Parts: sequence; C-alpha cells; structure tokens
Amino acid sequence: MTQTQKTTYKDAGVDIERGDAFVERIKSKVRSTYGERVVSGVGGFAALYKITDDKLLATGTDGCGTKVKVAQSLNKHDTIGIDLVAMCVNDIICTGATPLFFLDYLATGKLDLNAAEEIINGVVEGCKQSQCALIGGETAEMPGVYGAGEYDLAGFAVGEVMQKDLKDGRDVAVSDTLIALPSSGVHSNGYSLVRKLVNETERELLLQALTPTRIYWNVVKEVLPLVKAMAHITGGGLENVPRMNDKFDYVLDYLPALADIPPIYTELVKRSGLDGADLYRTFNMGIGFVFATAQPDKLAAKLKELNQPFWTIGKVAAGTGMTVVKTDSLDFSC
Repeated sequence: MTQTQKTTYKDAGVDIERGDAFVERIKSKVRSTYGERVVSGVGGFAALYKITDDKLLATGTDGCGTKVKVAQSLNKHDTIGIDLVAMCVNDIICTGATPLFFLDYLATGKLDLNAAEEIINGVVEGCKQSQCALIGGETAEMPGVYGAGEYDLAGFAVGEVMQKDLKDGRDVAVSDTLIALPSSGVHSNGYSLVRKLVNETERELLLQALTPTRIYWNVVKEVLPLVKAMAHITGGGLENVPRMNDKFDYVLDYLPALADIPPIYTELVKRSGLDGADLYRTFNMGIGFVFATAQPDKLAAKLKELNQPFWTIGKVAAGTGMTVVKTDSLDFSC
C-alpha cells in the first residue's frame, strides 16, 4: 500500500484534543467524590490512595484500543493480553509502585473458548512479566453489541509504594537529565491510524504491528533509587513526558533515527506523510519509557549492567509543561 497524502490520527477517527477536553470537563465532577485518603487522581499516570500514614496504593485502568482489531484480523490472540497488562502496569510503576495484582474484563458477542483461552494466556504472561497476581476478572457475552469474532478488553492494576519511596515528580529540577528506553514497537496506541495505513492483506506488517507492548517493571525496579520521575510514553506520544511535573519544560536534543527503532515505523512514516509534532503525538516513535535523573552517569552504568539499551535524549528546563524538540532535523513543541 502506498500513501502519498498526509493522513493524521484525526483522519482515522481519533481526536486527541476532544479527548483532552473531555478530561478537563469531568475533572471537577470526579474530584467531588474524593475523600481525605485520595492523594492524587485524574491526570496522573496512576491514582494514589493512602492506606496507612506511610503506605499508598497506586491504581490504573486501560485497554488495548483498536489493536484488538489487528489480533482479530490475524486470528492471533495470544499476545493481546500482554498489551492489556502492560498498558496498566507501565502507568502505575511511574509512581515507583510495586505491582501487586491485576483484573481483566473481556466483552464479546459470543464466547469463543479457544480465542478466550489464548487471550488469558497473554494476560497471565503479562502478569508474570510484571510479577503481579491475576486475582480475578469478568467475561461478558453481549450479542448485538459485538459481532461474530469481535471482542474488547479492559484491565485494572493495583500496586503499592511507601510514601518515602514515592516518585511523584516533585523532586524534578532544572538540568535533570532525560534518559529513554526503547519500545518494542507501536505498543498499544495509534492503531486506528495504523489500521487505516495497513491493508488487512499485509500479514507480515500486521504481525509487526501486533508485537506486544513492552513491560518495563524488570528494569524500573532495579533503578528506582537513581531516578526522580518516570513517564510511560503512551497515547499522545511525547506529550506524556511533562506529566512527570508540568511546572517544567522537557527539552529533547536527541531522538532515535528511523534506522534505530522497529522497522514498522519506516513504513508508517512513509504512508502517513506525518512529521514533527503530528508524528510524535500519535506514535511513541521507538521510545517507550523516560526517566528524569540527577545521576545520569550512575543510571547509565546501571542500565548497561542490566544490558538495557537506552538513549540520553535531553534535559529538564524552566517552562510551563511542554515537550520542546530541538534536534538536527526536528524543531517543534507539543
């Protein structure tokens, strides 16, 4: 398939600005339910709830978006459950929380026992990678809502963090270094556009698109003492970086080249015609997780010890909550 005209996420039916506007509209309604134990809620990577004076629960919920349609078109369901766990767990570990348990929700028109078992196999694998327990879930048959072979997934993760170990971004400071970890692929965002750009007959490209979202807990747990804050690069791409602390700007002077990230991106960039902010707000572009640290040399040494590839991508600067990209070939803010 060849795409010559610029095709945006909005063209594929997803309006990021409208989603942001919805969150702003409901914030006050949501906060009206808070009691004194709610430490943070809507807006962060994870909600925080005080259990004792020194212990917090971190919680998050998410789905896999229209990536489920790729799994359905390939009749390959054994990895989408990993994505489900990853999307929730990668958010809660941004607080420094240890994942404790996970619950899943599977909705379908008619239960296919083989497909459902494959899905749960993926959820189990994701929980093993996250070192958390799959303690429950729900399966719903909803004929008339979902067609033959269709399903959707949602998940819920809970972790715990001691107050003294909390990574809430308050310690972020000007000149802190930003270090990024690679993604395994497109992860679980941008798939309405991926599916618009890739034909259902392009099996090899669809298999690349189905590569499961990487779970970062095995690295994060080893470097927590060396980092101040973390960002999961999910929906909105690089706009997620300022969620560490929106009282600063995050100036990126290096981003990986297409040759250094999963090959599917070369095709997606060519077919979409996107560049600059449009591209980096839609896809993770090879970056899955970002650390802010005042100890970049020690963090780099630890990552090397873990055989974990990484990129040093920029610095924290005075500002108002923007990602500012200034590389040899890119100059934009988002």
